[in-house]
Amino acid sequence: MLSRVAENLYWFGRYVQRAENTARLINVNANLMLDLPRRMPLGWSPLIEIVGAVPKFRELYPEATEDNVVRFLMVDPRNPGSIQTSLHNAREILRVSRDTMPRDTWERLNDIYFYVQERGDSAVQRAGRQAFVQQVISGALLVYSVLTSNMSRDVGFQMLRIGTNIEQADMTTRILDVRTAKLLKPDDKLDLTPFENIVWMSVLRSLTAYQMYRRHMRTRVNGAGVLRFLLQNRDFPRSVMFCLGNIASTLPQLPNNRTIERTIDRTRALVRDANIEALLKSADGLPGLMDEIQIGLADMHTAVSAAYFSA
Repeated sequence: MLSRVAENLYWFGRYVQRAENTARLINVNANLMLDLPRRMPLGWSPLIEIVGAVPKFRELYPEATEDNVVRFLMVDPRNPGSIQTSLHNAREILRVSRDTMPRDTWERLNDIYFYVQERGDSAVQRAGRQAFVQQVISGALLVYSVLTSNMSRDVGFQMLRIGTNIEQADMTTRILDVRTAKLLKPDDKLDLTPFENIVWMSVLRSLTAYQMYRRHMRTRVNGAGVLRFLLQNRDFPRSVMFCLGNIASTLPQLPNNRTIERTIDRTRALVRDANIEALLKSADGLPGLMDEIQIGLADMHTAVSAAYFSA
C-alpha cells in the first residue's frame, strides 16, 4: 500500500472519531449543567480545554459563553477540531481514497456531512442542539459499522484502527484531566462534596461508559473506580488500556518497527502501573499522569508517521 493511502486511512479514522467525541462532549455538558447548581464553576470553558483549543478560541471569541463555545466546537470552520471541519476533512480524504473503503462508507459519510452543513447553524441554539449531536453520533457510528462489517482486514484497515484508537485514547485522557480538575483542586469557598458523584458520572457519560462501569465495577460511582475503569480496564472500548491494546494488536500485520513497539510498551506500562489512590491524594498526580500519557500518544503518532507515511 502506498504511504499516502495509509496516511489517509489513518487520518480518516481520527477525524470521524474526533467528530463523534466532540458531539458527545457537547451533549453531556449540557445535561451536566442542568444537574449542578449555578454556583458550580464548571460552565462551558472546560470543553475548550478538553479539546486543547484555548489559544484558537481566544483568538476568535471574546468570552466563553455557551453559544460561543457550542458554535466553535460544532460548526466554526476556523476551528480545525470542530465537528464540521472534522467531517469535511474526513470527506476530502474519502473522496480521493474511495477505492480503499466500501462504497457505502461514502454514502453514509455524505449523509452526516450534509446534515451538519444544513442544520449546524440552527443547532447552536438549545432547542435543536440535542437532536443535532445525537444525529452526528449516530452517523459516525454508522460509518464505523459499515467499515467494520465490509472492509477487508488488510494494511489499510489496520491504519484506520491505529488512527481511531490513538484519537480515542487521547480524548479519554483529556476528559479525565480537565473535567476532574475542579474535584481534585476545589475552590475553598465551595463545598463540592455533594456534587462529586454527579461530575464523575458526567465523565463516564462523556464516553458512554456509565452502564459498562456499573457492570464491571459493581459499585457506586466514585473517583477511584472511574479512573481505574477508564484508564486500566482491558474490555471497555474507550478505556486507554483497551485502545493501546488495539494498537498493539495491529503491529503483527504491519512492517516491523521497533520504535513503535517500544513506544506502545512504554505507554501501556505507564497506564497499567498507575497507582489510582495515590493519584487522587496528590494535587498534581492525575494531571501529571495524563500529560505523560498524552506525550506517549504523541510519540506513537510520530513513530507511526515516520515508519509508514514518509514519502
